Order: sequence, then C-alpha cells, then structure tokens
Amino acid sequence: MDGGTLHSLRTVEEVFRDFKGRRAGIIKALTADVGEFFEQCDPEKENLCLYGLPTEQWEVTLPAEEVPPELPEPALGINFARDGMQEKDWLALVAVHSDAWLLAVAHYFGARFGFDKADRKRLFTMINDLPTIFEIVSGSAKKQTKEKSSVSNHSSNKSKSSGKARGSESAKYSKSVQLKDEEEGLDEEVEEEHGDTLCGACGENYASDEFWICCDICEKWFHGKCVKITPARAEHIKQYKCPSCSNKRARP
Repeated sequence: MDGGTLHSLRTVEEVFRDFKGRRAGIIKALTADVGEFFEQCDPEKENLCLYGLPTEQWEVTLPAEEVPPELPEPALGINFARDGMQEKDWLALVAVHSDAWLLAVAHYFGARFGFDKADRKRLFTMINDLPTIFEIVSGSAKKQTKEKSSVSNHSSNKSKSSGKARGSESAKYSKSVQLKDEEEGLDEEVEEEHGDTLCGACGENYASDEFWICCDICEKWFHGKCVKITPARAEHIKQYKCPSCSNKRARP
C-alpha cells in the first residue's frame, strides 16, 4: 500500500527514517488515538490490519489484495481478539506484532536494495537504540526513569519540571511539567534528571525546550503537543488523565 516508497528509499538513513515514521504512526494509534483505534477494530468486520505509514499516521484496513504483497504485511485479524481479552493485553499484543512488522519492513528494504553486512548492522543498531512499541505501550521502558524521578522530587522543587509531587503545596504540579526553566542554570540539571524519560505517545526522549505533562493515573509522561495539552490549559486541570486512561474509564 506504499506504492512510491520503494523508489525513494536507497540509504540506511532513508530506511531508518521510513521506520521511524511508521513507528510513530503506530504508537499514536495505541496511545493518543487509542479510542479511535479501538472503535475501528470492530470484531464484526473482516480481517483487519494496523498499518503504520511513513508520514507518522496510521490506518486500520484490509490487507493488500496482491499476492505476494509489495511489502511484508502486518498481523492479520487484530480486530477479532479485541473483545476477548483485557484492553491493555490486547494493545500489548498488537504492539508486539507491530514491532515484528516494522523490523520485517526495514530489513526487507535492506535486502531489496542490497545493504551489505555493515549497513544491515548499522540499520539494526539505529533501530535498537529506540524503545520498542511494546515497551512504550506497557510502560516498561520508563520504570527506571520513574525511580530516578521519584528520588529527585524529594531533593528539589526549584523547577516546575518536577515529577509527581507529594504534599498539598506542590500537588498542583503533579499534573504537568514546564520544561522551560525560569532560571537558565537549571537546564543542565533538569536535562540530566529527565533525559531518559520517554513520551508515552511518540516514544521520543525528553527535551528541555518542550512542555510535558504526566498522567495522574498511569504516571506516564507525554509531550503536550502529542496529547494536545498546552501549558495554559494544564493550569486548569486538577487531575490529568491521558487518552488511554480516559478511554478506559469511559467504557464499562
């Protein structure tokens, strides 16, 4: 379903860029857009697949009709398992299959364009430096980061980029983190404390010049832009729930 893709990818960097775009689209489907994704995966429909697109978008649709397909195909029939297991387990299952599909597509390009051993190793290394979709969806990629953040929260409240606050006076900051420090000297300290934090929506690392917000339910961190929350809006949110947690509460 990516007709012109084969003609535009030739180098390791181009294949990796394609990988990142598809990965970002799938992460979006399983996090920020999880409600819409859930609804589209109707078990009453035919076999459906989740496609990540190079444009960082996602699509739930029928598999390619041509045999064999131009590209490796993602897992078939993800909609049939939707109501047969807990939502978090279903999303984790889709995430695992999506990780496998992304690797298959990337290495298909590598084989198609004659990447040698060094190029294949470099491509895999670049991919392996990113957390898997499963790690992002399950939150396992952020366990160590959370432990580090909880320790730092007791030692300093100089910056609004603190973690989950404890105590009534600082509780208002548990819902958000303002990553643009008022004191320039705190930038490096904050970057070191939160540098391993990953966005629960896009999977990208913390950056000190971006606004982040933490979910009060699952305690995952998100770029404000990924969940469409601005610093001004965050000031009026008493308890922030990410799209995934909000969707869980909305359904019985």
